[in-house]
Amino acid sequence: MLEDRTTAVPWPAAYPSGYAVVDVETTGLARDDRIISAAVYRLDARGEVEDHWYTLVNPERDPGPVWIHGLTSDTLEGAPLFPEIAEEFSARLEGRVLVAHNAVFDWQMIAREYARASLTPPVRQRLCTIALSKELALPLPNHKLESLAAHFGVVQQRAHHALDDARVLAEAFRPSLRAAAKDAVRLPLHECRPLTEWNATPAPAPSGIGRQYQPQGNWRQSRKLPPSPYPNPGRYEEGKPLRQGMRVAFSGDTSTERELLEDRAVEAGLHVATSLSRLTSLLVTNDPDSGTSKVVKAKSFGTPIVDEAAFGQLLRDVAPA
Repeated sequence: MLEDRTTAVPWPAAYPSGYAVVDVETTGLARDDRIISAAVYRLDARGEVEDHWYTLVNPERDPGPVWIHGLTSDTLEGAPLFPEIAEEFSARLEGRVLVAHNAVFDWQMIAREYARASLTPPVRQRLCTIALSKELALPLPNHKLESLAAHFGVVQQRAHHALDDARVLAEAFRPSLRAAAKDAVRLPLHECRPLTEWNATPAPAPSGIGRQYQPQGNWRQSRKLPPSPYPNPGRYEEGKPLRQGMRVAFSGDTSTERELLEDRAVEAGLHVATSLSRLTSLLVTNDPDSGTSKVVKAKSFGTPIVDEAAFGQLLRDVAPA
């Protein structure tokens, strides 16, 4: 282990050499929603700020919940398109671990924008500060950014503004990282799988941003979800939290992108099952009367069933294994 001269903390040699703390504001949560602003704080290996960057992005559509992010169509009209800021964005992500609060969401939105621009983002791993706070067993009332900020005495100035949210997260991540280093906690790093074309043909990227693809059809994610490292504790019980290791299956359409729900489940320590068996802990479906094979099996096995909204609430506080 290396020693951090600033804090005299033994520093794990396996920790990353740099981080990109990212926040994006978007038009919504669905597959066709767009990024409307993005901010990046670059940090060194020990969490010290190197620089920061912020940009508006023209989503080429309605800006969505203006009452949340405050960005109107008039404000965004003259903003650059994502392909016009992709090179600068890439330069700030290159060679770093992407850090975000609920990182799978930010990553999915970023990956989709790169896919639309026929580019591959230059980031290979991400770290979710929600997952890290759970690893550190921080005494938080919930997993909102404002709660994490309050725990470390960081003052929010403009909630849901990408630059301020990134600043707040960077300031909260630094002591979290040092606490993890002090106890040699293994950081909850996850692979960033880029969105790819099923029939894409690689071609040189003229701008040097990354490998470019010639679109030949609809893009989708190449997925191979990892199994949960925790043993299956059994079925979900109503009124109690989910526990790490539980097997979760999905059936039918969801308002939030299925891949996003699956990745959130995996990052929470759950196992996403592609089929339903007697070992399945929970089935998530918005149509329990649909008669799909998973719903029929769940009812015959007595497997608990919840809808997407309830599952989203349960994901906020998954109990440790």
